[in-house]
Amino acid sequence: MRALITGATGLIGARLVRALGGARVLVRSPDAARRRLGPGVEALPWDTGREVPAGALDGVDAVFHLAGEPVAEGRWTDRRKARILESRVEGTRAVVAAIRAADRRPTVLVNASAVGVYGSRGDELLDESSAAGDGFLADVCRLWEREAMAAADLGVRVVTARISVVLATDGGALGKMLPIFRAGLGGPIGCGAQWMPWAHVDDVVGLLLHAAATPAITGPLDVCAPDPVRQRDFARALARAVHRPGFLPTPALALRVAFGEMSSVLLGSQRAIPRIARETGYRFQHPDLDEALADLVDRPPASH
Repeated sequence: MRALITGATGLIGARLVRALGGARVLVRSPDAARRRLGPGVEALPWDTGREVPAGALDGVDAVFHLAGEPVAEGRWTDRRKARILESRVEGTRAVVAAIRAADRRPTVLVNASAVGVYGSRGDELLDESSAAGDGFLADVCRLWEREAMAAADLGVRVVTARISVVLATDGGALGKMLPIFRAGLGGPIGCGAQWMPWAHVDDVVGLLLHAAATPAITGPLDVCAPDPVRQRDFARALARAVHRPGFLPTPALALRVAFGEMSSVLLGSQRAIPRIARETGYRFQHPDLDEALADLVDRPPASH
């Protein structure tokens, strides 16, 4: 599979490049990307939302569009919310425009989205057939997916990968939590009753590759482990993994004061399950939370 990847230097993208044994990548800094990603990488300059360089899709079978402004990096000011939305909508629109202009179009576009599309739904069991929810992040995901689905009108199979909480020690939510839990200061967020869909980073990459290689998958794909957990149970599991207590909660009010509207990402509840992945035969490498955390915590840093 010859692939074009945006967001290739990020937590997921870099691992996807390695899993593919190389790829063509669209990045802001090609030299830095080549140094980080190693051999087998053809790096082209691109700022999200700008026109994709001519010829970028030549010979490409699959496009993985992962680029977008980080969501959980501080308060959502009006300016930041605009960047979060525009980076996804305009970036995806530019990728679809490049597909439209290509002499030979790729067969599949795997476009990132997030389980945040469901909004906060309490104990409701959610899968790819569930309707979109309410809130800023749900609106962003809905518009993001709509832009991606425009490629279907061009004869390209489109998968919108609704990514859950990605477990990796060198980034994402777990990367931020680990130092706190290792110091014995961790615990549940808010009341702890909210559902948290999660996936080991190896399965995130595995599911993206499965999406690209499986013609039966079109439209939404929940990228999460088979069993979501309540946030308090995740905190207990992480405390066990690092052999520390994990009883110090972070009150919801403190999060709302610190992060404002962005705290909805931490306090929201999505009981999402990967129905499509299971129906199409994906075999999870790390379906059990305790095993997934142990694998990550015990894995030597050089292998991340």
